[in-house]
Formats: sequence, C-alpha cells, structure tokens
Amino acid sequence: MSTTAEPQTHSISSGQKCPPGKGLESIAPLLQSVEETPDPIPTTIKGTVPTWINGSFLRNGPGKFEFGKDRYTHWFDGMAMMHRFHLCEGNVTYSSRFLQSDSYIQNSEKNRIVVSEFGTLAMPDPCKNIFARFFSRFSVPKSTDNASVNFVKYKGDYYVSTETNYMRRVDPQSLETKEKVDWTQYIAVNSATAHPHYDRDGATYNMGNSFGKNGFFYNIIRVPPPEENAAKEDSADLTGAKVICSIRAAEPRKPSYYHSFVMSENYIVFIEQPIKLDLLKFMLYKIQGKSFHKVMTWEPQYETIFHLVNRHTGEESEVRYRAAPMFTLHQINAFEDNGMLVMDMCCGDDGDVIGDFTLENLRRDAGEEMDKFYNSLCRNLPRRYVLPLTVDKETPLDQNLVYMTHEELYDDELLQYGGLEFPQINYDQYNGKPYRYFYSCGFGHCFSDSLLKMDVHTKELKVWRYPGLYPSEPVFVASPKATEEDDGVVLSVIITPREEKSTFLLILDAKTFTELGRAEVPVNIPYGSHGVFNLKG
Repeated sequence: MSTTAEPQTHSISSGQKCPPGKGLESIAPLLQSVEETPDPIPTTIKGTVPTWINGSFLRNGPGKFEFGKDRYTHWFDGMAMMHRFHLCEGNVTYSSRFLQSDSYIQNSEKNRIVVSEFGTLAMPDPCKNIFARFFSRFSVPKSTDNASVNFVKYKGDYYVSTETNYMRRVDPQSLETKEKVDWTQYIAVNSATAHPHYDRDGATYNMGNSFGKNGFFYNIIRVPPPEENAAKEDSADLTGAKVICSIRAAEPRKPSYYHSFVMSENYIVFIEQPIKLDLLKFMLYKIQGKSFHKVMTWEPQYETIFHLVNRHTGEESEVRYRAAPMFTLHQINAFEDNGMLVMDMCCGDDGDVIGDFTLENLRRDAGEEMDKFYNSLCRNLPRRYVLPLTVDKETPLDQNLVYMTHEELYDDELLQYGGLEFPQINYDQYNGKPYRYFYSCGFGHCFSDSLLKMDVHTKELKVWRYPGLYPSEPVFVASPKATEEDDGVVLSVIITPREEKSTFLLILDAKTFTELGRAEVPVNIPYGSHGVFNLKG
C-alpha cells in the first residue's frame, strides 16, 4: 500500500496474463429458450447425495430469448426463469417456472417484445399510425420487472431481483410469482442491486441510485429484520427501510455503474469505478434508438474511488481512498484486522465486458470466430485491497489521500483456468470476518468451464473440470455438525452444449473438492446467473 498520489499502471492487463483460447466449442445451445417444468420431477442419482442436506437450491437466469419474430440482443435480456432443486433425505427433485413479470405477460400477449431490456429496445407498435409511432419515441420507457439476476431476502421473504427499481416476491417452494415491489414507494432510490448483504441480526443492506436537481447519489439502504412475534401476512414488507448514507457522485453527469458492494462487520465500502453511465445519452437513448447498454462506457482516465462508510452511524469517511482504474462485479469478502479493512474481490483491467455479452457474440461458431471473441474479453482475477482505518479527518490534509496498490491473490496456476468469477464463501459464518476459503467458477471459455476452491492463506487451488461441462456459480452449504470453515458441500448446476437434456446437479465435498454425487435431470437449462440455498426448503 502506498500514500503516493501517482497513479498505478498495469504493465500487463489481467486479460493478457491468461493464455488465449484456441479451438473453443460453440456454446449456442446454452442460450436457447426452454420450456418450464412447473411440477417437480424426479432425478436420477449417481453416487451419493448426503442425507443431511435438506432444503432447496434456487437458481435464476434468462430462459426465453424471443417473442414471435422479435429477438433479444443481449444475454441479460432473456425472460427470467427460476429453477428449484429440492434435496431431502438423499433424494432430489427439479422444477422450474418463468417469472410471471409484467414484461413476460405483456410480451406473451402481444407475441412480440413490447418492454425494453438492458440491451434490447422495444420498437413502437407497428399497428399504430406513423404519428403515434413517432411520438412514442419521446416517451420515457418504463423500467422492466424482468428480475432475472438473483434470489434475495428481506424480512424473511424471498424476492427475485435485477438492477431496476422493481423486484418480485416469490414463493421459494412453488416458485409462484407474487406481487411486484417498487423500491420508490418505500425510499427515495431509483434502483437497487441484486447483491444485498445480510448481518447476523437479520437486517439487509443494499445500494441504490437517486438523482435530481441536487446531483447524482449512491445510497446505502438498510431494511430492518422482521419483528419478533409480529403477525406474518402474505404480502411484501419493506417497512422501516431507510437510506443510511448518500454518497455524491464524483462526476455528476457520468456516475459509475456498480453491481455489488463491500461489507465488513462495521463498514460498508462503495467502489466508484470507471465504468460510466452517460446521463445525457441515457435521457436521449430511446430517441436515438439505442439500448441501455450503449450508454455505459469504460473510461480508464478516471481513478477508482473507495468510499468508506460506518454502517452503524451512516457516517462517510473524509479520507480519500483511491486506486488505479479497475473493473469489478463481485466481491469475495471483507474483514477488519489490526486497524485495516481488508477487501478481496474479482477484478479486471477492462470494463467493456458487460456490453460485449450480446447473444450474437455468445452464439458464434466454434473455432476461429469463438476464439476471437473470447480472446477479446477481460479476465477477472482475485485481488486484495487494504484500507488503513487509522487515517481520519484529523490527519494533515497532505496525508489525507491514500493511494492504494493491491496484492494479487493467486498464483500463476490460476491463469490456465482463465481467471475466475462468481465467488462464494461460507457466508453465514464468515461474511465480514477473517476467512480462508472461497469457491468460484473458472473461465476458460466465455461461460465458466470449471469450479475452483482457493485457499487465500496459501493461494492453493483445488479444481473440478471436465471438457464440455459448464458449471454454475458454486454455492456452499455447511454441514449441521461443522467444526471447520469448509465442512460441508458445494452445489453447482452443470450443463453441456454437447447433448440434449443432460443437465445435472453436482454435489462436491467442500473440503476435498471431490465429487460425492450428482442428480441428473432430463431437461435443458440455459446458462444462468446466481442462486442461493434455502434451508427451509
């Protein structure tokens, strides 16, 4: 760590460190629309599913990529599909349902895309006359409620979430879609992330944007725990939600995009990174006929700014923590140690990657075309940043700027797996605390083609990888008699483009990272995003 204000430069980018792909296979079958399976069906068990695992592995992601003759442009745009693997006494069943969002219902009724998504602009109704179609371009598009990113919890209820102001409450057992929830009806934010954090008292923390005549702000949100002994109604409850801190954007006309944030026991850190949203373009994008992802740009002339906030008081530190430009989607963990805040996260040196994940790119032919696209992508690698907590507003101004360098949290062995993403830890016991292990996906292809376990003390890797098999984000489930951090299993859904209806749920021993068993299900599942394990089933 350094206190010099001279920017740090990367001689070799994270993408250049990893070996190039060669002869990569087509993954187009992982991006095809599928049918839902609303009634649970049995699976075929190979090996052993530990009988102590009782609950549901819930997954979310896009599952329908067209309506009528209209096709979505970007992977993020597909209609949300929820998946449930229910594990009980060594048996596993599978079910899935499309989220009955307003977007899904309206598109289905019209048999065309009528609601704009991240990378797809809904065209005016061809049945309208030319004047109505012209003026419809000047109307402000409504946010989508196609919540395809993650399952999240508030006050004990499950919701599916994306990155707009809308969530959908869902029944985690039947996957039934319940009411639409609008954040703006509870607090003054225009959106919220799909990656909240939870404290040990049951409160949920998240972040959302707000903008107006006073500028653009990044807001930290707290939703309190459910009230004890309160009569539980079958309805959404975000009462008591409040903004505990509003952080002014460094560039009010070009605020930063963010997907998640950092939380330790006493602090929240918001990372203002140089993926910028051009607000002028945002206001004009529908008139110009451009989709939302066109207003996001990677602008490495800006530094990365770390905003430190006391999560108990909501007070933002006056210390300016800065680092070289970098890109991060997912954080691994953070903890406080001897007057320092240690933050581990997946980072890259090129933020153009989000806009690149169009369906056209991802469905490229095997070989040269796919290799070319994959080799153009940023690779994310684990890094550790350390914020000194002993610097405060009493520190002389010339020492009040902390310019941070990072530690590479890996050995060269990781590079052969293409870097990593989708990190998970033993969250219930170790989030915000010193920890040793995390689990993630390796990216030797555009979609993950391996599962990794890393020891952050030794940087040792354990790997599960087989040609043609593409795993989902690994989720850790602790053994009920756990005495060590990695006592438990890791769950991941495995799909392949090589065979029809050959999906399976993989169960790995978290300690040895060896396969215990798999539950084969005769359905096609598209490549998804995030998931959780629901102990209550």
